[in-house]
Amino acid sequence: MHVAHQQDFRSRALAVEARGVSVEYERTRDKSTLIALEGFDLEVREGEFLAIVGPSGCGKSTFLNVVAGLVPPAAGEIKVYGKPVTGPGPDRAVVFQDYALMPWRTVESNVRFGLEMQGRIDSDTGAKVARYIKMVGLAGFEKSYPRELSGGMRQRVGLARALVTEPRLLLMDEPFAAVDAMTRELMQEELTKIVATTGQPIIFITHGVDEAVTLADRIAVVTNRPGRIKEIIDVDLPRPRSRASRQLPEFQALRDRVWQLLSEEHPERAELAQPVPAAVGGPAARDNDPETSV
Repeated sequence: MHVAHQQDFRSRALAVEARGVSVEYERTRDKSTLIALEGFDLEVREGEFLAIVGPSGCGKSTFLNVVAGLVPPAAGEIKVYGKPVTGPGPDRAVVFQDYALMPWRTVESNVRFGLEMQGRIDSDTGAKVARYIKMVGLAGFEKSYPRELSGGMRQRVGLARALVTEPRLLLMDEPFAAVDAMTRELMQEELTKIVATTGQPIIFITHGVDEAVTLADRIAVVTNRPGRIKEIIDVDLPRPRSRASRQLPEFQALRDRVWQLLSEEHPERAELAQPVPAAVGGPAARDNDPETSV
């Protein structure tokens, strides 16, 4: 059944198309040029959940910012639903790692903020805000302030704020990196349910290999800087995926394949990609750390 889903998935319209994208930064100290991305090619289909993994500093977040319209490419082009990206737009929403909430606003007011910025306040706003607060599991906390919430709850507010604008594309930059392991797993499960409801394509940046395999339809592995697409891996695993899914041989094979590709970018860490017997810390033992990360 999942194979059929993949075939249908590939026939869907393009949501994002990146062709030959390069991004350069000028170093302040010596005015030299740092090439963050070079010849970056990627496609994301309607309804797809695409995870991007790669070494630290490889340009993953830079690519996300280019798609968001926050960083202009030095070369190449990115199109979202066929239109070239020239800046931020209401068709895209970003969920950041650091929550980016306004401490003087309540949960309800923080979620409402995205609509305010887009000038979309009307008679339906209250009901819409309430619907998305409920969707992320925060009903009853509408009048709470960020300081009164846990890390996971704050991230739910950030997610609701992005979803309430009903963007065509959702961009997520390591959104669960700042929460504890148990909260991360719960947030992954909630995100899976939300995606099934809303249907937006998602580009999801993560350092967690297990997280990528758990959530994604495809995983794009990026090279060391300058970042390029090294390989794209189809995740042909049935949904819904849970912690138990990580014990499946197919899950472990995908995880080991991603690790192998990443270790090639870090030769000094090549041993991380080598299968280890479960009795001394192999796949079953590694799964005790839900977010084995690069």
